[in-house]
Amino acid sequence: MIALPWTCLALLSLGYGIALSFGHLGWLAGISFALLLIAGFAVRQQTLQFVRYLGHALFIVLALALATHWLPGFYNGRVIDPQRFTDDAVPFSMYLNLDKPLIGFWLLLVCPWIVGRRSLRPSACAAALALVLSAVLALGGAWLLGVIGWAPKWPEQAWLWLLNNLLLVTLVEEALFRGYIQGGLSRRLAHLPYGDHLALIIASLLFGLAHVGAGWQWVMLASLAGIGYGLAYRFGGLAAAIVSHFGLNLLHFGLFTYPMLAG
Repeated sequence: MIALPWTCLALLSLGYGIALSFGHLGWLAGISFALLLIAGFAVRQQTLQFVRYLGHALFIVLALALATHWLPGFYNGRVIDPQRFTDDAVPFSMYLNLDKPLIGFWLLLVCPWIVGRRSLRPSACAAALALVLSAVLALGGAWLLGVIGWAPKWPEQAWLWLLNNLLLVTLVEEALFRGYIQGGLSRRLAHLPYGDHLALIIASLLFGLAHVGAGWQWVMLASLAGIGYGLAYRFGGLAAAIVSHFGLNLLHFGLFTYPMLAG
């Protein structure tokens, strides 16, 4: 079941151990850890196919619950209080989530095939081209729709935002939507003439729907951005998808209204 080096597992255990000692993790969170372990062993066993399917189904339910902060025992601390980075922006606040990252760790541990390793040069090229495409489609579309404007800035909380967005947001989302969903569908639809294209489109649409809480504009824009991330994953692996996604988020944060213009 173990696909990551023991050092990574040690750091994971240390991080959640510190969170527990400081009161940011309650004992009820053990239920989530136990269910994820059950799902992992079910998926990794090679004897009964229907048990693997049940394991994946359990993980999907847990992933939805963790991403929407439904499961008990996680006390996510707010590290940025509601504030406007620019006068015309809606207020933004940020929490250091302890539940959502478990999705990414589970995927990296249980489904190592999501990584899709590539050599450095093609991976870097895929990431760069996907970033340009995603920026044109998503940020250009957001500007045309009037939901963001030109607003270069680098507030004092920027470095905290950067680390949180890279490690606790982008990595988790790309492991789930590109590695697990797109990669898994590509494997399942490999017998179809356009199976890879269909997998990319489905993953992009699901990624867009995950942004439904922000409004229909962001569903459309996230779906368009997802096409770029999906191409990065297809031709450059998971690392390329993470780089293109994080690059777009960084461009949005540093150069445009963040998170969006006030209505």
